[in-house]
Amino acid sequence: MLKNFYKVAGHVFSVGFETETLSSKMIPLMENYKPFEIVGEAGACDADSVFQLNVVEENEQRKNISFVEETRQEEEGQIIVCGHTVSGQSVFEFSFGAKSGLKKAGTLVCSADYRQAELLIEKDLRKTALDNALMVIFALATAKLDTVLFHGAVVSKNGKGYMFLGSSGTGKSTHARLWLKHIDGTELVNDDNPVVRVIDNIAWIYGSPWSGKTPCYKNLAMPLDAMVQLAQAPYNKIARLGGLRAYAVLVPSISGKRWDASIADGLHNTENKLAKNVPTYYLECLPDAAAAELCCKTCRG
Repeated sequence: MLKNFYKVAGHVFSVGFETETLSSKMIPLMENYKPFEIVGEAGACDADSVFQLNVVEENEQRKNISFVEETRQEEEGQIIVCGHTVSGQSVFEFSFGAKSGLKKAGTLVCSADYRQAELLIEKDLRKTALDNALMVIFALATAKLDTVLFHGAVVSKNGKGYMFLGSSGTGKSTHARLWLKHIDGTELVNDDNPVVRVIDNIAWIYGSPWSGKTPCYKNLAMPLDAMVQLAQAPYNKIARLGGLRAYAVLVPSISGKRWDASIADGLHNTENKLAKNVPTYYLECLPDAAAAELCCKTCRG
């Protein structure tokens, strides 16, 4: 098995390919992982890995993995079916494409502790299957390590990170662009899937190999200075949220398998630390410069 090693938010993981032919097909598709690649002694990297993902191709013996469906996530252009095998392994089946013609791209099978996983890829949509599989297994394997994968946009200013949250279509990317345009010294860190890790009760935010529609794959780390829940409105108004309300806005933005008790406990512990230690705001706003300026001034005190 040919392996490459990567480090995201301080966590090492490996991606292996069963043949040189498969490796030669997949590695050119993984440019977004290059900033996170590490080179070192394989044994040492393996020992430090939070998970190992092995990628294999579909064949007649590997088709149609039998599993019991637990739930599914359906969004425009994709379906992720979650379930488990008779032996207790977690299964995630990824399908993508137009609603009238979704294609199965791959099936991820994970060990009970999420430290070992195998991705069975189809002929089409290999890159999409790999990216989604890695996001899923990373979120699950690090959930007990004070680490969470967010759905949000992040900018930095003066060495500190500011994360914008909200459901799809609320304007996270738009608000990030407004900061970039109107707030001097602002840099885009990640536009869709940043990682947050709590170390000694200090929250750090990291770039990741996953960034949605805007390519932004930066291996950056900085203290998380504030989180902002966005809502569209015909005016600009911002208010700081208390502990329970701050906790409530975090939960929908964090990826995880919450019906797994061990995962849920890990997520809860991290969410609780974030709600207590990171200022969280609710911004009702227009998509204009004044909204970005108000948000920046408030978050930075």
